[in-house]
Amino acid sequence: MFINMKNATKWRHMTSVVSIGLMIFALSMIATKGLNWGLDFTGGIVSEVQIDSKITSSEIAPLLDASFKQDVAVIASGEPGRWVLRYAIPPKGVELPPLTEVLAPLHSDVQVLNTSIVGPQVGQELTEQGGMALLVSVLVILAYVSYRFEWRLASGSLFALTHDIVFVLGFFAATQMEFNLTTLAAILAILGYSLNDSIIIADRIRELLIAKPELSIQEVNNQAVAATFSRTMVTSGTTLITVGSLWLLGGGPLEGFAIAMFIGIVTGTWSSISVGTSLPEYFGLNSDHYKPKPVSEEP
Repeated sequence: MFINMKNATKWRHMTSVVSIGLMIFALSMIATKGLNWGLDFTGGIVSEVQIDSKITSSEIAPLLDASFKQDVAVIASGEPGRWVLRYAIPPKGVELPPLTEVLAPLHSDVQVLNTSIVGPQVGQELTEQGGMALLVSVLVILAYVSYRFEWRLASGSLFALTHDIVFVLGFFAATQMEFNLTTLAAILAILGYSLNDSIIIADRIRELLIAKPELSIQEVNNQAVAATFSRTMVTSGTTLITVGSLWLLGGGPLEGFAIAMFIGIVTGTWSSISVGTSLPEYFGLNSDHYKPKPVSEEP
């Protein structure tokens, strides 16, 4: 088993150093490049078109990208042959060609059902609401973990959680992939997934500290990881298969969501084992912190 290796503690500490290095790199990418905000946040144009139901998004998107000189999101509206197109507002003095002309090579009968402009004010509200949702989620998680565990043990779970979110944001900043509402939804899902992994290991650590107070914290952490390792691998593996399927088969609209979830699951599993267990060691966690407090006798 993983924990029976003599170098288990060394490996956990080494992977923690790697995690901190990756986190610093991700923060530098966020600071220097920033996120490539999608139309959900910056505003843009939304058009709905009707075309032959045999035509697919893979045929529509290249024509629009080439004509508009930007990435155009092509989303199925739910009805056969009806598509929702989302693209940025062109700079002043630049006129976009009519959609009917752009899509004419695919079919002679192209109907533009409606076109609307999403202004930057709406985008600003979405940014503020999305940031508020993320902040509230983190604060609630912070309150729960601090109440549920001793602060030294909770610190590992919280740092691992922060590590996962920062790494996903750093990846999107480095690659300049579009950051939209589906990506934000993925980050909120990662919050819960990563916390679940960390809490399971932390709960096992707490049980071992109470049941086996004679063991060192290094041995306790190693045994806790060994006890939960197979469960963690099975859970992460099956979830990655599902997310991988979304990535491969979900198309452009779900690509950002699937990539963010895939990275979050991998880093969440990694950080729960490494950072989540090593940080409490650094803060000096031991069995004394879980001994029942003596009840003072009244005179």
